[in-house]
Amino acid sequence: MEDSITARLKRLVTSSNEVLEFRLIRSIDDLDSKETVFKPEMTYQVFGDREIIFGYQDLKVQLFYSAGCLETYLGMTYTEKVNTEYEGVEADEILTKIAAKLAPDVHYSETNFINALTKDDTFTPYGTLIHSFSLNDKGTTRRFVVYKADMSYKGFKEYHQRIQTFLLWYIDAALFIDLDDDQWQYFNIFEKYTTSIGTSRYATIGFATVYRYYAYPQHIRPRIAQFLILPPFRRMGLGTHLLQAIYREYIGRNEVKDITVESPSEVFQRLRNYVDALNCSTLPSFKPERLRKGFDNEMVTEARDKLRINKKQARIVYEILRLRATNVANTEEYRAYRLDVKNRLNIPFKRKQNEEAKIERALRNEDKRTYTNDNGLPSEEQRKEILEKEYRLLEDEYKTVIKRLEYATEL
Repeated sequence: MEDSITARLKRLVTSSNEVLEFRLIRSIDDLDSKETVFKPEMTYQVFGDREIIFGYQDLKVQLFYSAGCLETYLGMTYTEKVNTEYEGVEADEILTKIAAKLAPDVHYSETNFINALTKDDTFTPYGTLIHSFSLNDKGTTRRFVVYKADMSYKGFKEYHQRIQTFLLWYIDAALFIDLDDDQWQYFNIFEKYTTSIGTSRYATIGFATVYRYYAYPQHIRPRIAQFLILPPFRRMGLGTHLLQAIYREYIGRNEVKDITVESPSEVFQRLRNYVDALNCSTLPSFKPERLRKGFDNEMVTEARDKLRINKKQARIVYEILRLRATNVANTEEYRAYRLDVKNRLNIPFKRKQNEEAKIERALRNEDKRTYTNDNGLPSEEQRKEILEKEYRLLEDEYKTVIKRLEYATEL
């Protein structure tokens, strides 16, 4: 008997990543279309590190948004629920856990949500239009716009409270920002489309937030904090357009020292590397013949003054563009490139080695009897192996960016 109950309880454990489904609703037909469903990349920020839900059979959790103003519906379906009296355990409170993270005024009635979809008929983006463009998608021309906003626009706070909830499912260790801090600026990207009856509408695609830090004596240092393109719209180049729009807002301003990024994910760093390399490739100091001579101060200065790129990022861009300009079939040319990058990768180790050497000398002078030579650093041979592995991973990452640069050149 106990074995059968245990087996049954195990069947009532499901992955929260698998049962949660999102939809961005443009028309009522999207409510039943499997093509509109997309999944979270993570759920631990709501359901805990194990990312599981207990207590339900054939569970589906539905989190739907109207495509424009993001009216929100939260619901769930299941065929069976654990019997608390008989089995002595309680099912997880799923909707309560999710609702605690959502903006106010969530719909729990599908009928009410359907009625609220009409709000998209009159929805227009908040803020100022700063960029518009078109893309060809499988023979269809799609139009997109980027708007810059702040909390002075009526209704924008409520809109941002809804869109920021997507961070929980797609950005590791996501935090909601202080919406009352007026140093935040917001960049939102929308698709402008026409319905089957000819009505013009806007659909939410993604967003970014930028904080304007003070930089002595009279400058600011804009820092990109959050950046998200929703899953149905990825691999279309939309992130590039959004990032370039942000850059254009700040590059031409004398008060801007440089543009930085707060704890970039691997995916965003790859996008940043691509956009920065694309932009720097037009600068005289980053021409192929200059790159082969090594990283220099002129590159640092030109990247900073023309594109507001800091020294650290300029060095990364230099390495990407130099690899692109390097004939890897030429043994000496390729070897020179590898040594240049490895020397840069080895700087932290050398610094640590020098610090340890100073400590060793101090210990020798203070008390030779207690001195030990075990400083915890890898041997020279071990360090070479580590360095080679670091380099290979980095080169693979750079090649991914270069491949995209080549594709952009062909267009």
